[in-house]
Amino acid sequence: MRLYLFCIFIFFICYQDVIAWGFYAHRLINRQAVFSLPPELMVLFKPNLAYISDKAVNPDRRRYAVQGEAEKHYIDLDVYGDSAIFKLPQSWPEAQIIYGEDSLRKNGISPWSTYLTFQYLTYAFQKKDRQAILKLAADLGHYLGDINVPLHSTENYNGQNTNQHGIHGFWESRLPELYAKDYDLFVGKAEYLTNPRKEIWEAIEVAHNALDSVFSFEKLLTDKFPDDQKYSYENRGSITTRVYSKAFSLAYHQMLAGQVERQMKKTIKLIADFWYSAWILAGQPDLTNPAPNFRPPFEIDSIETPQDSIKNVREHQSLFTDPEALFWKSLNKNLYYWQAFRKYCGRRPRFLPRG
Repeated sequence: MRLYLFCIFIFFICYQDVIAWGFYAHRLINRQAVFSLPPELMVLFKPNLAYISDKAVNPDRRRYAVQGEAEKHYIDLDVYGDSAIFKLPQSWPEAQIIYGEDSLRKNGISPWSTYLTFQYLTYAFQKKDRQAILKLAADLGHYLGDINVPLHSTENYNGQNTNQHGIHGFWESRLPELYAKDYDLFVGKAEYLTNPRKEIWEAIEVAHNALDSVFSFEKLLTDKFPDDQKYSYENRGSITTRVYSKAFSLAYHQMLAGQVERQMKKTIKLIADFWYSAWILAGQPDLTNPAPNFRPPFEIDSIETPQDSIKNVREHQSLFTDPEALFWKSLNKNLYYWQAFRKYCGRRPRFLPRG
């Protein structure tokens, strides 16, 4: 019991460093997208800006607790061979007929599930259900963010097949945390999308085509940097953890020539366009004058991970999966707490099977 409580405590203080785009980037992206909306949507989104931003990370929180959630965050295009983006049906029913649902879920269903979330949002607008609108808009922003990350489109999602373990968190978390404050994230006004489903697949294609530089540039720099210069240690609260050094991060960021910033801007614009398009398709409902007692949805962001719901969840490098990063300081000494997490980590493979 003590070990369980200890794991939950460490999970709480470290969790924001674990998943996709990074919590910081997901929140920033959703927040920026709000400012591209027209006044008719601003009347709902602007007063609830904190909710839209904070809840951008809820899909990641659900990954380890909700069956069927994990596979919504990625698609392994390379599993389907050359020209997969053109061979895969954009329609979910057609894809099920050809490949089978279990096979599709095993390799990720992000394009299909993202479009379904868009349809749900459109329906929420039609019903003028403001709580559902805010919840689904925050979720949709997260899923659109994930499909714009190159490493969410490959089976080699964390460099585990090319001896580049940790590259996932490096690209989508470490770089934005270091450099996003200098990015120009203004993307202009939201525009109506005539074919939202096509936009999703095109975004995945662009992200997937960026993989070559993501992997090759990191490999080139790794050959030049010795380990003691590639990595460093930083304090995260009361924890000392191993991270990619600022020198290595800067060199990689420069070699990518603005790639992370471009993908962030593309994501922000896409999110605003999808929110706006859902509102247009719903008939442009009037969202002014909500009920006097209106509040955004109340959600308890539990960090508990039930024993029977964390099977086969796709893993990225994090404070949980990198043994060399698992330190805390006691009496000015660095101590491992890896042993406390060894069994916990062993229960977390790639995807959630359907019951």
